[in-house]
Amino acid sequence: MKILISSQYFWPETFRINDLAEELQKKGHEVTVLTGKPNYPQGRFYKGYSFFKHNKDNYKGISVLRVPLFPRFNGKGLYLVLNYVSFVFFSCIYILFHRKKYDVSLTFATSPITQAYPALLHKKIYKSKAYLWVQDLWPESVVAAGKIKSNVLLEILNKIVKDIYKKSNKVLVQSKAFIPAILEKGIKKENIIYLPNWAEDLFTLNIVNNNDDQIEIPNDFVVMFAGNIGESQDFESIINAAELTKKYINIKWVIVGDGRKKTWLENEIKKRQLDNSIILLGKHPVERMPYFFQKADVMLLSLKNEEIFSKTIPSKLQSYMAFGKPVVAMINGIGKKIIDDSGCGFTTNAGNYVGLAENIIKAYNTPHEILEKMGSKGKLYYHKEFEKKIIIDRLIKIFEQI
Repeated sequence: MKILISSQYFWPETFRINDLAEELQKKGHEVTVLTGKPNYPQGRFYKGYSFFKHNKDNYKGISVLRVPLFPRFNGKGLYLVLNYVSFVFFSCIYILFHRKKYDVSLTFATSPITQAYPALLHKKIYKSKAYLWVQDLWPESVVAAGKIKSNVLLEILNKIVKDIYKKSNKVLVQSKAFIPAILEKGIKKENIIYLPNWAEDLFTLNIVNNNDDQIEIPNDFVVMFAGNIGESQDFESIINAAELTKKYINIKWVIVGDGRKKTWLENEIKKRQLDNSIILLGKHPVERMPYFFQKADVMLLSLKNEEIFSKTIPSKLQSYMAFGKPVVAMINGIGKKIIDDSGCGFTTNAGNYVGLAENIIKAYNTPHEILEKMGSKGKLYYHKEFEKKIIIDRLIKIFEQI
């Protein structure tokens, strides 16, 4: 099959769609990715890219077509609107003049869902099939992030989302908890398919590059967070919890990642004199994550106390479980249920930083062999529910059914 992937974000940005594109290519399909110039999460173009420069890439044999867009900058207000709209505008222009037919298109629907428009335009022109893989519910996730105050704008976004859902041949969802919200928008149940995320092979195979050992990680009890440092992750509660564990000098909170709240976090660490408790290691490629993971005693997962986040399975949860590490989580809903059902860690409700601190101390006092058993339970659950090969084979069968 000739497959077009429409995704505003792609390698060298770190998203699950990178792995999917590679796997589809390995299975003999001709994969093309229509994407933007990489600038997430820092909000600045990566080195070697600019608005006009570097319009094509080859990623492991995959043709990558890059359209101009305005970078996110601080990810707020007009900057974010321009970022979203510019990708849609230039990618639709590209579809009009690219003049190449694909059998199917797949939109990797993180925010914004509007990135589905080039795929839907291709469907209209060439009568191809368009699939939407929903990673973030819109407009619910935008409301939760506090980016919409106007009821009129909310109504407009609702109409846009309903239109995109209805024009897609199938709507795939990364969490079963998304299904009721999509049904409410008038989509038939038979057009909604559960397709969860998975972890890259380097996590399931525990591929560790020991050349990374020049990065110092304390030989203490390490609570590690890996991922985006943003609003959704509720770093206000995380730092409150770290303050409560400050007296335990052997508990170290290690943050691997970057994001628009990083400067705020740095300032809070200084203000609260938590330099000896919280260590920031910055952003690193996904290939280096197993090195960091092996240094951790427990992995940290948190999301804000918003209804939308209770319906989401954070993709880092699959990575944590696949690597066989116990998880300490401050979340609600489906993510909390997975951890509790699998027995792979300690959970408390979203926003409950006191409960988080108590669980960190509980984990600290738990014998190492018990923590290892928790990690093994998570790995077993992962292979049962999130095995990559099974999920990708299922996706290909979905493509072939129509």
